[in-house]
Amino acid sequence: MISETKKQVLDLFAKGRKAYKLMDFPEALRYFEQALEVDPSDGPSQVYKERCQEFIKDPPPEDWDGVYVMKTK
Repeated sequence: MISETKKQVLDLFAKGRKAYKLMDFPEALRYFEQALEVDPSDGPSQVYKERCQEFIKDPPPEDWDGVYVMKTK
């Protein structure tokens, strides 16, 4: 059984992913940050938070297919 906390994190993460796919990175970032407020150890939300911060500074091309390409190792 999934805890209420985990359900809340999953819901926020799903909303963040939806905004992320629509290239609404500021909105997605808000959802991922909210998920991390509920569970600071949520790895996927942390990863997407960092990606959103990168894309806000340096947006992907208009024809972006949602694939993240690492620029550093």
